[in-house]
Amino acid sequence: MAAHGRSALRDLFDESPTPHIAHPPRTHHRDFYVATDGSFRESGGGLGAVIETRDGTRVARIATADTPPDNNVAEYRALHLGLDVLAARAPRDVNVGVLVDHDALASNVNNTVLATNHPDGKPPRPLSIPSATGYHWRGIQARLSGFEEVRAARIDSDQNPAHPLANAPHQYEHVNSEPDRCVLPEPVESTAREFPPPSRANRNGAGGRASD
Repeated sequence: MAAHGRSALRDLFDESPTPHIAHPPRTHHRDFYVATDGSFRESGGGLGAVIETRDGTRVARIATADTPPDNNVAEYRALHLGLDVLAARAPRDVNVGVLVDHDALASNVNNTVLATNHPDGKPPRPLSIPSATGYHWRGIQARLSGFEEVRAARIDSDQNPAHPLANAPHQYEHVNSEPDRCVLPEPVESTAREFPPPSRANRNGAGGRASD
C-alpha cells in the first residue's frame, strides 16, 4: 500500500532496481512517474500506461488494443505511447521515473540516458534493441532527450498497474474517456530531516552497480 499522500508509482519506483545505474538517492525525487506494459497474443494484444505526479495525482490512464509481432515489441510500443502522452501534458524541465516489467527495456533506457553525459556519447553498456521495434525506439529516444532527467526502474508484472490495462484493453477501455489533465505536482517539501531510500547500488555496498 502506498503511504498517505504518496503515489503508488512513486513507492514502486523507490523500492525497485534501476538496471545498470549506480545512482545517488537524490535521483529518487521524480516529478512524474509513468508505468507502461505491452501484451502479445495471436488473437491480439494491448498497450497500457498509467501516469501520476509525485504526490499521487493521476494524470492519465491508457488501455488500447494493439497487434504487435511479439511481446518485446509490445513493451517498446507501450513505453513510446506512455512517454508521448506524458510529453503532451508536462513541461520539458521535469524529472521522470519510468516503471516497466521488462529488464532489457529498462536497461536500454538507462544506458541511453547515461550516454548523453558521456564525452563520446557512448552508453556504459551496449544497447540491445529488437529490430522489429522500428520507429518506436527512435520515438522513445526522442522523448527521453526531451525531459530534464529520466530513470527507469524494473518492477514485477504483478505490481505493474499498467499490466491489466494492456492484457484486457477492451475491459478497461473506459479509462480512455477520462478527462485530459495537465497536472503539476505539488512543490517539493523540505527534506532536511528526511532520508530518501538508498539507491540499489548503495544497498549492495559502496560503489556497487545495480543489477537486473
